[in-house]
Amino acid sequence: MTNISSLLTPSECALLLIDHQAGLAFAVESIARQTLLNNTAALTRTAVVFGVPVIVSTSATKVYSGPLMPAIQKVIPDVQAIDRKSMNVWEDEAARAAVVSSGRRRLLVSGLLTEACVSFAVLSALAEGYDVYVVADACGGLTSVSHELALRRMEAAGARMTSWIQVLLELQRDWTRHETYDGARSIVETYGGGYGIGLSYARDMIKPPGTT
Repeated sequence: MTNISSLLTPSECALLLIDHQAGLAFAVESIARQTLLNNTAALTRTAVVFGVPVIVSTSATKVYSGPLMPAIQKVIPDVQAIDRKSMNVWEDEAARAAVVSSGRRRLLVSGLLTEACVSFAVLSALAEGYDVYVVADACGGLTSVSHELALRRMEAAGARMTSWIQVLLELQRDWTRHETYDGARSIVETYGGGYGIGLSYARDMIKPPGTT
């Protein structure tokens, strides 16, 4: 098992996106749906910029839930979702195999619904010795209370709670890392609210002495 006190590094991580589908998003009340979508798109773009493998699994696409939401699929056009019948990714042979074949032992998990498909996968992965980081602001629950209770249960089992912006900043860590600087900065400016506005301001308005 990876040292859980160490910082995240791209080479150790894989991102697991679970059931980011409109049919399930309709039921989310723990977070504004547009905020949830933006946060998940930001997280997915972060994985792409840092070369973190992305595994996508969906459920009941033809019956109720629909496909992976277009705003997320647009970020990862070449990633094909693995559709399941089971609520638990770990109980679907193809989906679990995709996670295992990534070779990464640290999982970043984002999905719907927190109380079911997210929790079940996280608890199962923890039981198999994975280090699991739940990107809580890129997960949605039926209610705020049930979402928080699910997070608490996963945390009690050993999962680590985090946010998409912490994942990005933890992977970047140093703004002089030029290979990911432009991509990371673009994500913050697009999705980072006031922090992104500040970065844009600093780029456009603060100039070295002697310039106009």
